[in-house]
Amino acid sequence: MTPHHPKKKSSGTSALDNSFTKLSIRRLANSLGLTDEWLAQFVIRSPDGSLFIAPRAKWFVLIKAIVEQFCPRFVPGGALMCVADAESRFVHLENEKLAMLGVYLDNANKIPDLIVHSATKNWLLLFEALVSVEPVDGKRRKELTDLFKGCKAELVFITAFHSREAMRTFLPQISWETVVWVADEPDHLIHFNGDRFLGPYSGAISM
Repeated sequence: MTPHHPKKKSSGTSALDNSFTKLSIRRLANSLGLTDEWLAQFVIRSPDGSLFIAPRAKWFVLIKAIVEQFCPRFVPGGALMCVADAESRFVHLENEKLAMLGVYLDNANKIPDLIVHSATKNWLLLFEALVSVEPVDGKRRKELTDLFKGCKAELVFITAFHSREAMRTFLPQISWETVVWVADEPDHLIHFNGDRFLGPYSGAISM
């Protein structure tokens, strides 16, 4: 009688073809300590055989990158004031601290994905973590300026992408006097006009 050896179960990634390793967000996720096995649970195979990552997982990875990679580099000591997820819900909200800055948020619909306060510079950094919707274009910048018009801190508008490839489609839409950060090249910022490396701008809004 021939002994039966049960087949070894494959991991989430080995069940996928080599195109998994080419997903642009994979390197970023790995750099943040997220394993291929974790990422594989969000991989969707389309009818033509191509792979893509569920937008919510991309959003999570990008938010994690902003908090763990952007903030220590560019706003060390910054306080995380708000995270509003893609379904317009507050994941994290420091209502009392925001109120001290003259900011009152009661609806997540128009709120940026993430808000960080730099007490040393008196800046309020407003992040859009772009995975599918829109960057900080002229219209969005005006919306945010109006929403935070009572803020005692100066506003800094930032669009974050997980890669340059992800950024390419949206470049024509990005507003002047804003900043772009690409998470898989975390040491660099892209400045849309102005005379500051990173900081707020006052005056008229350029569309």
